[in-house]
Amino acid sequence: MKTVTTIGIDLAKNSFSVYGVDARGKPVLNRTLSRARVVRFFANLPSCLVGMEACASSEYWARTIESLGHEVRRIHPRYVKAYLLGAKNDANDAAAICEAVQRPNMRFVPHKSPEQIDIQCIHRIRQGYVKSRTALINQTRGLLAEYGIVIRQGVCAVRNQLPALIADEENDLSGLMRRNLTSLYESLCFLDERILEQDKLLKVVVKENEACQRLMQVPGIGVMTATILLTIAGVASNFKNGREFAAFLGLVPRQNSTGGKARLLGISKRGDSYTRTLLIHGARAALSRMVGGYTPEHRRNLWALELVVRRGKNKASVALANKTARVAWSMLTQGTEYRHAA
Repeated sequence: MKTVTTIGIDLAKNSFSVYGVDARGKPVLNRTLSRARVVRFFANLPSCLVGMEACASSEYWARTIESLGHEVRRIHPRYVKAYLLGAKNDANDAAAICEAVQRPNMRFVPHKSPEQIDIQCIHRIRQGYVKSRTALINQTRGLLAEYGIVIRQGVCAVRNQLPALIADEENDLSGLMRRNLTSLYESLCFLDERILEQDKLLKVVVKENEACQRLMQVPGIGVMTATILLTIAGVASNFKNGREFAAFLGLVPRQNSTGGKARLLGISKRGDSYTRTLLIHGARAALSRMVGGYTPEHRRNLWALELVVRRGKNKASVALANKTARVAWSMLTQGTEYRHAA
């Protein structure tokens, strides 16, 4: 146990596989621990390097193991797969993690602070409420279609027309259907209140955080985009430039090059799809408000509008989101204010 220098741990709910090697890379540890024994095991070990996959509960275990004097590095599961030998099982996964964490060029996932996790929690809960509301609206429209009543898409249309349809006695809705639609409408109102509650929490975060207020000066970045970018502020500092940060978010073309011939495809869509979606939607909103006249952002607007003519609005929106991500990286890493183009 005293010779262990590097450990790979495969996280789970109740059973944890641990694989360790010494300074020469020779295996000296291979065992399975229960959840209750993990903290005691690492507390009795000398300081060493611990690798784990960036998955559910990895933030908690990284903080816990680091508090015991160890160095913890988290790896994306995609980069661990290449080092897996033999069939996939917990023991082989731990050995693959132990091998991957020793690579000098390996990319690691930075840890998040408790404040960043809380902000991300708000976004995830709000996203769940929005998905539930969308499913509820689609269900309501489908039930009404069985009675020949068609409502156009959108939450506003269902929210505004559903009470009138329930109260209208001249349509063909049965009494049972009216009661069910009333229940669906109450659920819709409940979800609207929960979403509004999460929006208020995000506004409080922006009000108390100076970095979010600076980010919101960038066209195309609002409350939601600024707060979610704040949760990856530590990630942004790990990149050399804004181009690498935009590639991390999946806003650059995917490559399939060989023989010295470059071949670019559609955007890679790597990284967090939620953050990428917010950036693209924000860029689309900023693009719709651009005019050709002289403004402090005339240069930026002129570039975007010319790109719309050449490549279409969708591709221009992604390109503008790429530029916004680079600006956000610069502001997060250097702590600067947003400046218009000269």
